[in-house]
Amino acid sequence: MKNFLISLVAIAALWLIPYFAANVAVLKLLIAVIIPYAAVVIFLVGFIYKVIDWSKSAVPFRIPTTAGQQKSLPWIKANNIDNPFTKMGVIIRMLLEVLAFRSLFRNTTMSVSETEHGKRLAYKTEIFLWIGAMAFHYCFLVVVLRHLRFFLDPVPACVQLVEFFDGLMRVEFFSSVFSIGLPGIMMSGLILLAAAIFLLGRRLFNAKVKYISLMADYFPLQLIIAIAISGIFMRHFFKVDLTAVKQLSMGLATFSPVIPTNVGSIFYIHIFLVSMLVMYIPFSKLMHMAGVFLSPTRNLTADTRMNRHINPWNHDVKTHNYDEYEDEFREVMKNAGLRVEKE
Repeated sequence: MKNFLISLVAIAALWLIPYFAANVAVLKLLIAVIIPYAAVVIFLVGFIYKVIDWSKSAVPFRIPTTAGQQKSLPWIKANNIDNPFTKMGVIIRMLLEVLAFRSLFRNTTMSVSETEHGKRLAYKTEIFLWIGAMAFHYCFLVVVLRHLRFFLDPVPACVQLVEFFDGLMRVEFFSSVFSIGLPGIMMSGLILLAAAIFLLGRRLFNAKVKYISLMADYFPLQLIIAIAISGIFMRHFFKVDLTAVKQLSMGLATFSPVIPTNVGSIFYIHIFLVSMLVMYIPFSKLMHMAGVFLSPTRNLTADTRMNRHINPWNHDVKTHNYDEYEDEFREVMKNAGLRVEKE
């Protein structure tokens, strides 16, 4: 709970900083222009540095995670996805992992229950964790794609298509009842918020997960929740001039930003929190977005029965056979009473 509260205080501070800074012209420039540029630079440099650093890590032997029969004798059926022995099998496995979280889908949890015959060990799948993770990641992707319309002119058809399907379930009831025009509710924003709250609640109320949770686990979830809430507030409760937002976004993309004057503090809160998240990614567990592709437990073939894996990081070692060994130590061996092949 301590880690959760410290992270919550940090998020509250990040919310209040732009709230008060929005009334100062110089600080507006800092929040709307300088910090977003700095966030992008830090993200790119940190991301590239991490990937290069990971790529230099030694892989002394093949260590792919296996969950099926390895390729061996011809009459034994092998599993080329759970125990891939070809490059295509590795590619299919990686695609299922990245796009469908296959290993998380097969994750199980263990519990001990009391029965009439005594204590019993039981396993069950964590299907709700998989659903929450899928909803969280895909809705996050949709939200990012939707926001591209602020940085591109004209807006690509694919972005418009994503926004169209995301807003299919538009709520028109309140508009007809209260005679007011409300923007359509985007499913991705609400589902993203719900999924993030579910994942955070799991860390708070599941004793085993709570025990291993650190501030680094709470902070990104709370930050994403704060971003989602500020975005929903900005869309449905505090009206923001989208023309001014578009002008600023296009200015940032073309390196000629113009500070908006009538967007309100909620916009500065939103862009500040997003910038903090972008800065934080290279130094956090969120870098698993790149790390999954570099993991030797996923990106290697399990073909150790067919091919010998030579570690490319091994240094050349001078070796000598038994004849050379005996030539070097013959007298010592004879003095010790050991038998030699050559006198």
